[in-house]
Amino acid sequence: MPSFDIVSEVNLHELSNAVDQSNRELSTRFDFKGSEAHVELQDTSLTLHAESEFQLNQMTDILHKKLAKRGVEIASLEAGQVEIQNRRARLPMTVKQGIDKESAKKIVKTIKDSKLKAQASIQGEQVRVSGKKRDDLQSIIAFLRDKNLGLPLQFINFRD
Repeated sequence: MPSFDIVSEVNLHELSNAVDQSNRELSTRFDFKGSEAHVELQDTSLTLHAESEFQLNQMTDILHKKLAKRGVEIASLEAGQVEIQNRRARLPMTVKQGIDKESAKKIVKTIKDSKLKAQASIQGEQVRVSGKKRDDLQSIIAFLRDKNLGLPLQFINFRD
């Protein structure tokens, strides 16, 4: 019986490369000369450091461009609140990994409402979809890509 898994993962190596490229561009840009603006990566969280909120906005644009160029979904980043103290501004961001329970239930319900012949089950932080025909599974993938579920989805382990 053919099956595949639906996951929401970020390639951490590509994320690290995008952060390095952003820092390199910040060090060479004229409008950031003399400021200690940089992007800091710790496990699955980012912190943007700058002198003002305006610079933080510019830094997020640079970071988003570098992430898009590297193939990392921007929707997987969740920005926190801007913290300003002593002429320093910080913006924490978290990288969403995995599918939480509510989103997984929403995906399963969407698949069942599509009236396609397939079964979906939640397995930890991923959703397994299985069906009798390969064509049904491919149409489910196309259907889920068209739906906006609020998080980036990848389809892996497609097996016959």
